[in-house]
Amino acid sequence: MLLFKYLPERTRKLARANPSAIRYVIDCFFVISAVNIASSNFNLFAVRLGANDYQLSLIQFLPQILTMLVLIPGGILMDSLYNKKRIVIVTLAALMLGMLLCCISPFFTSFSIQFFLGSLAFAGVWLALHNIAWQSFFPGVIGESTRNHVLTLRTRMLLFIGMIVPLLVGVVLTNIESVSGKIKAHQIFFACSVLLFLLGALNFRKFRIKWHVEPKRISLSEIKTACKSLLFNKPFVLFAITAMFFHMTWHFDWTLYFIGQAHYLKMNEFQLGLVPLSAAAIQLITLKFWSRKNERYGVVLPFTFGILGLSLCPAFLAVAVSLQIPAAPYIFVALHMLAHIPFCVVTLNLFQCLLQVVDHEYRSFYMSVFACLLCLSNAVMPVAGVALYHKLGGDLNGFRYALAIIFVLRLVAAGLWLLRWRATVREQR
Repeated sequence: MLLFKYLPERTRKLARANPSAIRYVIDCFFVISAVNIASSNFNLFAVRLGANDYQLSLIQFLPQILTMLVLIPGGILMDSLYNKKRIVIVTLAALMLGMLLCCISPFFTSFSIQFFLGSLAFAGVWLALHNIAWQSFFPGVIGESTRNHVLTLRTRMLLFIGMIVPLLVGVVLTNIESVSGKIKAHQIFFACSVLLFLLGALNFRKFRIKWHVEPKRISLSEIKTACKSLLFNKPFVLFAITAMFFHMTWHFDWTLYFIGQAHYLKMNEFQLGLVPLSAAAIQLITLKFWSRKNERYGVVLPFTFGILGLSLCPAFLAVAVSLQIPAAPYIFVALHMLAHIPFCVVTLNLFQCLLQVVDHEYRSFYMSVFACLLCLSNAVMPVAGVALYHKLGGDLNGFRYALAIIFVLRLVAAGLWLLRWRATVREQR
């Protein structure tokens, strides 16, 4: 265990007592590295294949729509499995195939963008299923008392990767002059993600389950019972409504954010890489602070600060695109970093908030329904954001007006989440 020699004593004790805790961190390294290497250049790759604004929005739309069709049946299937580890490995194998298809898409010259979007949608479906699978598997190997610490370690790894990988990808692409050379570099990135998903699958084979949940038989009566459990679970319904509204406001500007950086700020690949780097760096610095706040106040209240931080993102982008000076991209990077000081709370706490309100007999079903709601938002809202932008004129003024609307909606989302926390506290009393 030389890998853990220089880790804090609490983490070393956790590794010795529960090796699966550290395996989740290793899993994060392989899987998140693969996702980051590929996803940090999805939009640029699509543009170089000839995508327009609406086709860029389809990068979010298509995977989410297809995912919605399979998530709930997938959740029901997972609840019927005694060993959920196998389905995690299957999803990783499918992700390998999806990244391989993305890699070869430029070879289909007459319809390369369509082939890429289809391949990306296929990979997106399996990535969503993978997230449900590992989250459903998580309580079977990690006890409740150590969840916050394990997820803090995993989030620390996630942020470190999110800081390094996009910057490296940006440096490589910036130093390649020709479009054809850049496309080949993109293909190499997809090939690297295939290898990393393979290593992730091999790592997951070594997990040992400590707490089994009795699998559910697939039948109409069992599905009816699961639906009844969900619909009459007031804490879950309240959580789902507030979390869904927050995600709708979050997804609203995903495509607009790229348009603002690439079109109005005219950022190159290196500068685009600085955006996630700055966000990940500040979250890595503040992660320990927010993890301690979780232990002191619970995981619901600190989440509000994550929403408030994200509320500043569209406001800061509107300021940056209005400057119209050479230093505007770097001013935007600094403002973007400032807005992400509390964002690690969203990554760290959402899953823990969900675990508090699910019926553990139908854990995968609950998670699938919630993920399906998020997919609906992720599919519709980026397209709606582009539509709103064009409806307001499709120019700089229209862009700023659209961002102002999103800013206000995110403040409303923070208020709703705070009301939900207050209602939860009153019920506990």
